Amino acid sequence: MSTPVIIDVVSDVVCPWCYVGKRRLEAAQRLLPDQQFAVFWRPFQLDPTIPKEGLPRKTYLERKFGNLERLTQTHAQLVEIGKVEGIPFAFDKITRSPNTLDAHRLIRWAHEAGKQTEMVERLFALYFTEGADIGNHEVLIKAAVEVGLDGALVTQLLNTGADLDPVIAEINGAGKMGISGVPTFIFASRYAISGAHPAETIKKAIEQTALTAT
Repeated sequence: MSTPVIIDVVSDVVCPWCYVGKRRLEAAQRLLPDQQFAVFWRPFQLDPTIPKEGLPRKTYLERKFGNLERLTQTHAQLVEIGKVEGIPFAFDKITRSPNTLDAHRLIRWAHEAGKQTEMVERLFALYFTEGADIGNHEVLIKAAVEVGLDGALVTQLLNTGADLDPVIAEINGAGKMGISGVPTFIFASRYAISGAHPAETIKKAIEQTALTAT
């Protein structure tokens, strides 16, 4: 039995390229059926200045990008990429830009329950295909229950601010490591690649990591 390759994925749940990167990582894993993996999802915030209650999506995008023509083109490109990767991007459904700290707290708790990958997938889908406000506690609690977490416990944790400081510390730590863009894949704490690379590129990085570990 092979030694598991540890992969840390630094990601934000409002990053469409992170969703694409998740699909491509999964494809890379399927290309290596004899290799074991331990995947951990690490927090990052594309925009930590968004207030806790979030902002209307249109207002936020106009403030950040001004002319939205280029963003519209990027979204159209992502829709086509999504078709290939099995992601039905629906940017027109998104009405709110959330602060993602609470979503990252939820991902942290899901890890402790052995449900982190499922939680990340559900949050991506909620935001990018259903247009849900993943900064809203009710949305987060419902998502937690859907993947098998204890809804009452998640409600209590969200309301008490549990694990807020450790999540912020992780986000700050990514910045200190020089990570400025996501997704960033870190293999066995030794190699890193940034961006939603094709599955074959990720596969080669995994193979290199496994080779140097032996």
